[in-house]
Amino acid sequence: MKKRVLFYLVAFVSTISLQSCVTNYVVSKPATYTKEYKTDAKLASIDTKKMELDKQRLIDSFLAEKAASLASAKNSIKNSEIAKAIKHNKTIDNILAEAATYLGTPYRYGGMTRNGIDCSAFVLSVFGAAAGLSLPRVAASQAQEGERIEKENLQKGDLVFFSQGRRISHVGIVESVSEEGEVTFIHSATSKGVMISSLNDSYWGPKYRFAKRVINENGEANNNLATTTTGTSF
Repeated sequence: MKKRVLFYLVAFVSTISLQSCVTNYVVSKPATYTKEYKTDAKLASIDTKKMELDKQRLIDSFLAEKAASLASAKNSIKNSEIAKAIKHNKTIDNILAEAATYLGTPYRYGGMTRNGIDCSAFVLSVFGAAAGLSLPRVAASQAQEGERIEKENLQKGDLVFFSQGRRISHVGIVESVSEEGEVTFIHSATSKGVMISSLNDSYWGPKYRFAKRVINENGEANNNLATTTTGTSF
């Protein structure tokens, strides 16, 4: 009897222990897998965010570098344009200042000195001394130099050409352009020598033909040295 009771007791204890092990295995094992899965997903999410952050930083760095390069290029162009404008204005100012020193010089046909000078010699002397520009000797040849400019676009330092007939025979240097559009020019005329006149003048206005620009926007020579030809001046 005692042996039978002892047998049942051992069997009961063994059964309880076995169920406990099975329960622990079934319950705890999935929990371990779930924890590992969540950890891996979290790490993957962190890696993705880091990769996106690094990518955005790289893009931002590239854009910043590109913007800096563009800004530098714009500043360089701006500074270059300013330097060109300064050089151009200085060249024109030098030309007009040199021309002003001839005011009152008497006219002399074929003359090339301050004792007497004709229109084309006056122009080539002024541009040669003030801008280092070599122009042809006579007005007709000087008229072949530079860039043709419309009357409404005239600026200081441009050359204005005149004729009594078909052939260009007189030249002057634009001295000023007023807000109203009046153009004055300095030239050597047969009547009073080197003087300042206006294109609105009843004598010079009808004889005006066209204008040329021999100093470009960079303040440099804009001519091709035409062949010298014979012409008259007035």
